[in-house]
Amino acid sequence: MVDWQEQQMQSLLSAKTAPILFNSLSEIVKRLGFDYCAYDMRLPWPVAQPKVISLNNYSPGWQQRYNQERYERIDPTVSHGRNSSLPMIWSDQNVASNRPFWEDARSHGLHAGWAQSRHDARGICGLLNLSRSDDHVSQKELREISHQLSWLVDVAHEGLSLLLVEKHMPEAASQLTAREIEVLRWTADGKTSGEVSEIMNISDRTVNFHISNTLKKLNATNKTAAAIKAAMLGIL
Repeated sequence: MVDWQEQQMQSLLSAKTAPILFNSLSEIVKRLGFDYCAYDMRLPWPVAQPKVISLNNYSPGWQQRYNQERYERIDPTVSHGRNSSLPMIWSDQNVASNRPFWEDARSHGLHAGWAQSRHDARGICGLLNLSRSDDHVSQKELREISHQLSWLVDVAHEGLSLLLVEKHMPEAASQLTAREIEVLRWTADGKTSGEVSEIMNISDRTVNFHISNTLKKLNATNKTAAAIKAAMLGIL
């Protein structure tokens, strides 16, 4: 197991771009018995419509159908991944609750699968979804490869985060000073600039100076948005 992990780690984390890393990931899961691989990364911002970055090797027909029907709204693997980090097997129960979706998926060659998500301290959620065109995923098979699959979820998330997050959400790499963080914490608690100045024993002008800096660093339009973004990114 350790040797296997070391071999895969080199091919995954040495990748210089997200497509190259994903191609390596797809080859690994193919050797584990799955034809198709998908990785969706859901960023925490903007709050109203979080950005989702998707990489997959599904057929063009299924990709078009999935997007056209906006299946992400009813895809059981997506809803499960947002609420739990436990693995999910495509089962008869899932099919019964979303039969039109699953029948459509099966018509495009997706008959059996497994999915698991990873949530990190920055509020970023990644979902690894593996599937194939025949057979079900048996408990015996899962016992044999469950450790590899869970390990792949972690490594894929770490690797793709490094390559994608800063590009699509550069504020995630922002470095705030201790003073800026303290001002934002009080702001997040609903304190006005005047109240923050009294609590921290600094002038209103200094408070507003720190707020102005955080707006620039976090690419926020106002101090409320800055406080929310900082909290969601784990900065506070």
